[in-house]
Amino acid sequence: MLLILKVVVAIGAAIYAAAVGVMYIAQRQFIYFPDPSRTTPAAASLPHVSERILSTPDGEKIVAWYGKAKPGQPTILYFPGNGGALELRRETIRRYLERGRGMFMMAYRGYSGSTGSPSEAANVADAKLAYDTLVKEGVSPDDIILYGESLGSGVALQVARENKVAGVILDSPYTSIVELAAMYYPWLPVGWLLKDRYDSIGYIRDVHVPLFILHGEADDVVPVEMGKRLFQAANEPKEIRTIPGGGHVIHDGPSFGIIDHWISRLRAARPK
Repeated sequence: MLLILKVVVAIGAAIYAAAVGVMYIAQRQFIYFPDPSRTTPAAASLPHVSERILSTPDGEKIVAWYGKAKPGQPTILYFPGNGGALELRRETIRRYLERGRGMFMMAYRGYSGSTGSPSEAANVADAKLAYDTLVKEGVSPDDIILYGESLGSGVALQVARENKVAGVILDSPYTSIVELAAMYYPWLPVGWLLKDRYDSIGYIRDVHVPLFILHGEADDVVPVEMGKRLFQAANEPKEIRTIPGGGHVIHDGPSFGIIDHWISRLRAARPK
């Protein structure tokens, strides 16, 4: 009986070790879901948006869509979530452009025609390159608002802690990918395994610009409690809005108006 128990334990341990090994090797496939489809802004019915190609220091090509702001308006530097192509967010771009806001939205490596493979280090480096590109285009840092959607919230915070911006918007943000992964895979030692950690709860303490957090109270991907914890850890000035019944990353309904109104108030509060 004892021998059988030992065999069962050994087999269970071997299966567990194999599962951990597979998850470690394939971990980025559980974080990133790239859609490589490349669509031009014109094909997406965005005639006032141009495609830009950013060349990275390590030889990759990053696809971005850029719609310029009207005079006196800010430019939103937008970092998407972990799924879908740029075309998926065409209505978001259209709405902000119709309000006069500029929009610069980059596609992570492997998405929307960008070359290479996504990782935290690559995404953050490319996001900083996008920021530098906007500044070189003549957009003042005082007119740049960072917008992080879901996964992109962790990218936005890392850009904001090192660069001057007017404000930061976090849409359905998480505290860290480690905590999020532990929620989905409680049987895995994710704290040891994860390479891409996106430690937003740590980075947000280094951000000292106006911050706005939007989170759906029924978000079944990233719990609203994570958005609330980020808000508690953030520096003033800060604001949070939760949407009753709202799911993950809500661009329709009241959310666009809520965010756009915050941008208007942010602009109105600027020193004259």
